[in-house]
Amino acid sequence: MTKDSAVAGPGARGARVPLLATREGLSPAQRAAWERIAESRGRVVGPFAVLLHSPEVARRVAELGHVLRFDGVLPAADRELAILAVARALDCQFEWAAHAPLARKAGVRDEAIAAIRDRRAPAGLTADEAAIVGHASALLVAHRVADDAFGVLRARLGDQGLVELTALVGYYGMIACTLNAFAVEPTSDERLPVAGEGGPP
Repeated sequence: MTKDSAVAGPGARGARVPLLATREGLSPAQRAAWERIAESRGRVVGPFAVLLHSPEVARRVAELGHVLRFDGVLPAADRELAILAVARALDCQFEWAAHAPLARKAGVRDEAIAAIRDRRAPAGLTADEAAIVGHASALLVAHRVADDAFGVLRARLGDQGLVELTALVGYYGMIACTLNAFAVEPTSDERLPVAGEGGPP
């Protein structure tokens, strides 16, 4: 099984630039980056199909993402909770559709996923879940993390874990911005309620 094979089929429709998801027609630099990404993830979809228009950017972004997703010290459930919090904060449909199934596979409770989706967090979260989601939300909304919240996470994750969590939030924020800017949408029915898309404001 490839590393991304658990993603429940989020493709893309209506993107603002051609999606470079296959090797055909790529320049040599794009093809080299495509092959590195496909080797790491099993396929090239979503943000990387956009980023390949700048192959060196695509390659370096993919390398950082590989470290954070596959080689880091964060428990999988913490990692996926943080990614969902980023997707919700930035209303990124593709990121949500890709990672909600991965979160369930990592053991994240359905109640926690629903709380993030419906903007009820920290209501409905355990203390550990709330600390992870709160860190992501604080950085993306308030742009700062309070000392007491920082201390709680540092005690649980250690310095390396907290660095990786913070980098993960920034990384998936960049990915969400790419997906949103280029209008890369999922084909999955698992969508966020978003104002203007039939969801609440």
